[in-house]
Amino acid sequence: MSPLPTHIEEIAERLSVARRERRPIPPVRTSLPPRDIVAAYQVQQRNNRRRLEAGGRIVGRKIGLTSEAVQRQLGVDQPDFGVLFDDMAFYGNDVTISLSGFIAPRIEAEIAFVLRADITVGGLPRAELEAAVGEVAASAEIVDSAIADWDIDIVDTIADNASSGAYALGAPQPYAPGMDLPARVMRLSRGGAVLSAGAGAATLGHPLTALGWLADTAVALGEPLRSGEVILAGALGPMKPFDAGCYLVEIDGFPLLTVRAVA
Repeated sequence: MSPLPTHIEEIAERLSVARRERRPIPPVRTSLPPRDIVAAYQVQQRNNRRRLEAGGRIVGRKIGLTSEAVQRQLGVDQPDFGVLFDDMAFYGNDVTISLSGFIAPRIEAEIAFVLRADITVGGLPRAELEAAVGEVAASAEIVDSAIADWDIDIVDTIADNASSGAYALGAPQPYAPGMDLPARVMRLSRGGAVLSAGAGAATLGHPLTALGWLADTAVALGEPLRSGEVILAGALGPMKPFDAGCYLVEIDGFPLLTVRAVA
């Protein structure tokens, strides 16, 4: 049985207050049917509407759980997604992000797409999907959870807007069909020490595969991807704590992205 709308509203309010007051709360999965992904997205959508009503503007989407290892850890067989708002965005190859707006932030490095066309039909072949991509860039996502101690499962993270916090988008370059994105090696470092490493293949084998999954899911939910949106295609390596300091994101073929975290 699906939860009543008032139940969805109450859970959304709990998460909204936790974010606003930066006070983590217990997992919300205990208030929803087990593994009820539909209900979790209803909670997410309710809080997204709150942000829009308060003047926020959607600038993109983020894809999470693209790693098979993380999927096994959470007992799921699919990725998830969240919505990116304008106040989450930091642009340029050297950005500074204040820690004051987060609860328990972590950082992960990703490949990002910038769309040049709407994607309003599901099941597009790879060539048509590529034609909708205008630019590609190195990015860093600051993930953050309103759930205490990151004690999350798939329901918790979806309801909490896929644990979205902020993102840094490095200087984009034109996307060319046939770019070997799966082979691009990533290194996330701080103070000369590599914290996380991986490659483009970590995102469902190819970042475009992740984009295709998101496009199909967004169409099915009645919220298709739009031209100009930034799409974070998924982490290329394990996320790491985001504390005060200077982080470097190196992805083969892209300019160095520097992310400075300040108290």
